[in-house]
Amino acid sequence: MKVEHINPFLKAVTNTFATMLAADCRRGDLSLGDPKHRQYPISGIIGLSGRAHGMVVINLSTEVALKAASAMLMEDLTEVNDDVLDAVGELANVIAGQAKTELEQYDLSVSLPNVITGEGHEIRFPSATPPLAVPFNTDFGPLRLEVGFEIINELAPA
Repeated sequence: MKVEHINPFLKAVTNTFATMLAADCRRGDLSLGDPKHRQYPISGIIGLSGRAHGMVVINLSTEVALKAASAMLMEDLTEVNDDVLDAVGELANVIAGQAKTELEQYDLSVSLPNVITGEGHEIRFPSATPPLAVPFNTDFGPLRLEVGFEIINELAPA
């Protein structure tokens, strides 16, 4: 995965937190992510397909998930429930959708969001697409964006 492919996702995280959640979001350093294990207990996952394929994972601490869902639903949520998980899925969907518009040359489709919970949960990225990971510090607490993205080479005519 090329670093320039992750930039639309980075901008989408910052923009989504600013516009949808009225929260500041500061990016950390890019690194190679662990393709199996997540740092935080809640992950919103979006699959990508088209002339490229891969996955986008927004990995959240419980604190961030609760505060983001509270802001989205305009109510004070204090425990993880279906509303919080739905909000995490929607957050992942909005981020992937915004990034998709900047990657239109790959004719991407985004899957419906999935949410996985549990300490140390595992998400398997496609073997050819090890994720790039970027930590963010937000007004709500820490989160981590992971993107594994591979361009599909078109076959030349014979």
